[in-house]
Amino acid sequence: MKYHLEINKRIMIKRIKHILLILLSVISINTIAQDFPEKSNPPKIVNDYTNFLSKAENHALENKLVQFSYESSTQIAIAIVPSLDGYDPASYAFGLGEYWGVGQKGKNNGILILVKPKYQNSKGEIFIATGYGVEGAVPDAITKRIVNNEILPYFKQGMYYKGLDEATNRIIELTKGEYTADEYRKATSSNPASAIPGIIIFLIVIIFSFVGRARRARHYSVGHNVPFWIAMGMMSSNRSHGGSFGNFSSGGGSFGGGGFGGFGGGSFGGGGAGGSW
Repeated sequence: MKYHLEINKRIMIKRIKHILLILLSVISINTIAQDFPEKSNPPKIVNDYTNFLSKAENHALENKLVQFSYESSTQIAIAIVPSLDGYDPASYAFGLGEYWGVGQKGKNNGILILVKPKYQNSKGEIFIATGYGVEGAVPDAITKRIVNNEILPYFKQGMYYKGLDEATNRIIELTKGEYTADEYRKATSSNPASAIPGIIIFLIVIIFSFVGRARRARHYSVGHNVPFWIAMGMMSSNRSHGGSFGNFSSGGGSFGGGGFGGFGGGSFGGGGAGGSW
């Protein structure tokens, strides 16, 4: 009898703790929400409140990520804010992703890339927050590698668009299953001997992807007043498609029926990683 009472007691304590954690999470998000920027109207998946990117760079990323959201229903949002208002990057990123509802409701397949630019009196901050639905394809250890390998080296050189473009390319490739998180980890391992097989696979994927993008970008840039390197980013996934994904319904065009339809009500579970420069 004592044994069963003890088990029931432990179960009850766990349930109470779980309820308290949920309540604290809701209170925390509601408290911090007053410091969040509101969603853009009309909706945008790339939101730069600091002029961190040029208009052409912003448009290239927007085009690519909106296209990907229609093709897969996974949403990769970018938020570039002037200040974190005293919050740590992780808390701000999770809260903002939840507040905006990045990803699809029920699928929780949203990813938010948060950037706070570097100023004279403060360092730059970057954090990638992931929803539950994509943590299998992009686990915490992999988001950390993406930050360290794809973003920070370019950010430190002032190549901000390049860092975000490369990071979103890796996330897209991982969520589409072009290679696994383990293959990416091996390809970016610091041990040259163990990394060789992974590097070969990774390079083959990248080469074929680059060739396809180059052909599309060359075709697109002819007759358009868009630099070739920006057109490369815009053409990263320029395929016609049809059907519906989550809350979106795409037609037979190449841009999901005319633009970004808005976030789908996704939720965030605390996965991700960040860094600073």
